[in-house]
Amino acid sequence: MNADVLAALLEAVARGETDPRAAARRLAWLPVEPLTGSDGVFARVDHHRALRQGQAEVVFGQGKTPAEVVAICAALRERGRGFLVTRLEADALEAVAGAFPDAAIGARARVAFLAPAAPAPRSPDHPIVVVSAGTSDEPVVEEALFTCRAFGDPVRDVRDVGVAGLHRLVAEQDAFIGACAVVVIAGMEGALPSVVGGLVDVPVIGVPTSVGYGAALGGLTALLGMLTSCASGVTVVNIDSGFGGAAAASRIRRQVLAAGGAARDPGRAAALAGESGS
Repeated sequence: MNADVLAALLEAVARGETDPRAAARRLAWLPVEPLTGSDGVFARVDHHRALRQGQAEVVFGQGKTPAEVVAICAALRERGRGFLVTRLEADALEAVAGAFPDAAIGARARVAFLAPAAPAPRSPDHPIVVVSAGTSDEPVVEEALFTCRAFGDPVRDVRDVGVAGLHRLVAEQDAFIGACAVVVIAGMEGALPSVVGGLVDVPVIGVPTSVGYGAALGGLTALLGMLTSCASGVTVVNIDSGFGGAAAASRIRRQVLAAGGAARDPGRAAALAGESGS
């Protein structure tokens, strides 16, 4: 941040020439820190994204060199924000692990997470539920879980409950009580979000994965299946985007908490129970 610009803005507030809320809005768009290499600027780190969006900038590691990833992570850490990096290539993942020994590494999802120096206290209420169809979806699941952790959201993890054995999903009905949103991760034909969407009363975010044989078309079949879901309240993110699904759920949770997090009827929130006793 430019110290002269900041000082001028604060002086204007002190003189009553600028409204404090207007000044806060201006500060929310500053600063952007350019990082330079031998070929010039390779990244512009957005340090104030959390002020604008409630979530710090997340680094997409794919295509970046190990040195570039480490430099971006270092810039974020120096501001006390910590970092979350997704889709790290093998050499970059190794470089981040070596440069930041305190970072948590998710090898299957190719992610790295370093908690902020002073994490803000977060409410344990209204968790996000991450549901996955099979063990083959694990890399995408891990990315979603790391994202929830990085954004400070409590999460319930329900794995291997695909439509080939729906009794497994029914057995986990208590996990949905009090949830604010459900992230459903599935490959093959992508049917699981429709099933969950017909059973719960909160937003369902489908994450299609590239898991499946030839006609699965690298996740396209699951994507189209989720987009044509007959259940209401189901929305869909990109193929293999565990980050995208969890980030959307995190924003939903922030709105729930901002609205006071009014308790919902457990009988509806636990709709998986249905009339199982009848």
